[in-house]
Amino acid sequence: MQLLSKTNHSTPQRPVKILQFGNGNFLRGFTDWMIEKSNEANVFDGDIHIVQVHSRSGSNPMKDQDCLFHVIEQGLKNGELVQETTLVKCVAEITNVFEEYEEYLKIGENPDLRFMVSNTTEAGIAFDQTDHSAESISKTFPGKLTALLYHRFKTFKGDASKGLIFLPCELIEANGEALKECIQKYISFWKLPAEFSEWIDWKNIFCNTLVDRIVPGFPKGSIDEIQENLGYKDDMAVMVEPYHFWAIEGAETVKEEFPLDKAGLNVKFVDNLAPFRTQKVRILNGGHTSMVPYAYLKGLRTVREAVENPEIGAFLKAAIYEEIIPTLDMPQEELEQFANDVLERFANPFIVHELKSIALNSISKFKVRVLPSLLAYYELKKEWPEKLILSFAALLVFYKGNYKGVEIPVNDNPTLMTEFKSAWALDSTKEVVDKLLSERGYWGGDLRGYEGLVEAVTEAVDQLLIS
Repeated sequence: MQLLSKTNHSTPQRPVKILQFGNGNFLRGFTDWMIEKSNEANVFDGDIHIVQVHSRSGSNPMKDQDCLFHVIEQGLKNGELVQETTLVKCVAEITNVFEEYEEYLKIGENPDLRFMVSNTTEAGIAFDQTDHSAESISKTFPGKLTALLYHRFKTFKGDASKGLIFLPCELIEANGEALKECIQKYISFWKLPAEFSEWIDWKNIFCNTLVDRIVPGFPKGSIDEIQENLGYKDDMAVMVEPYHFWAIEGAETVKEEFPLDKAGLNVKFVDNLAPFRTQKVRILNGGHTSMVPYAYLKGLRTVREAVENPEIGAFLKAAIYEEIIPTLDMPQEELEQFANDVLERFANPFIVHELKSIALNSISKFKVRVLPSLLAYYELKKEWPEKLILSFAALLVFYKGNYKGVEIPVNDNPTLMTEFKSAWALDSTKEVVDKLLSERGYWGGDLRGYEGLVEAVTEAVDQLLIS
């Protein structure tokens, strides 16, 4: 079978407007797919230059395929099964920063360059004092980026029109601000000109963003059938769910220059990301985290099994619609639509998402994703939410490590697990719950101060243990 390449697929010539740091599945199945759709819809006219910032390998399957690849959407959308394939043609070139550093810096000489997109993991936006100068390859992504920006600044003699719009996709809060702060640290540390620092501050736009899409990646189990249908060998194919969301916090000019929403994509330009982040953490992540321990104790092992189970499915819906959504300060219609999308995503028949993998470090996840909703509900209603209390109880039982003779795959900090084992050795359920809810390190405070909480959780734990 012929390898996918430009010898068998013609591609339009567009100006390279986007510098992309990272060549992983997420950016290819999210940003690159969106740019392809926007080019096709004639609302954007630009290609992408990818920079590999991690791999030092000489082999490069993207180059072998002339930067072409397919994105395969599989899942549910508005209750209908979706299977759609898009050939992504908008990646013009890929450069390995370790093998081609001089070529990498020259990307900054491109007069058409206007945007920067990145996804270098949550730990990628960092400063490292062992990065000594802009002349050598930095260990960090911000260091590498600063060197390129300085080269661009010098090339165009500080031209105000050659600043960029930065759209980092790393899953950290205020990611745009964090990236800018790291760049300024490198400028100061390397003693680069004050004029360059001012150019970064005033002639570039750093946007905070929030991204959301499940990207399982290379469809290993079905690739033979996919390639048979395509008629070409594609080693860079990437599978995604139909759902996608990109919230961008930035000035009006960003929306005007990057109008992806006009291609019918779920992209929102907002003044404040906080409500959208809270919505995602409380409903999507909170839904996952509140369901997992209870579903596992009931003998279920995947997300899809859980949402399709009558008891667990009803539990999850009640937790989201009746106990989580009422605590959120956003339009009811938007929250319910987001919740509908979340439940549909959980039921995706093409994604096998194991509960035990989601259960990793569940105590810290519960603290951030579920506990705020549980406490906010109490503040609002002056009573404890039944389903979230049951979830809390199931979490404590899950961390017991054994339920009705079945070993539970608890995976968390060894010290925390030892502490749970010690607590579960106490004489009564009330003592166990009282001890665990007193641990400030788990929950950010002593939860025994909330009237009736220990009693409510104790009752729910007892029900689980005897049912």
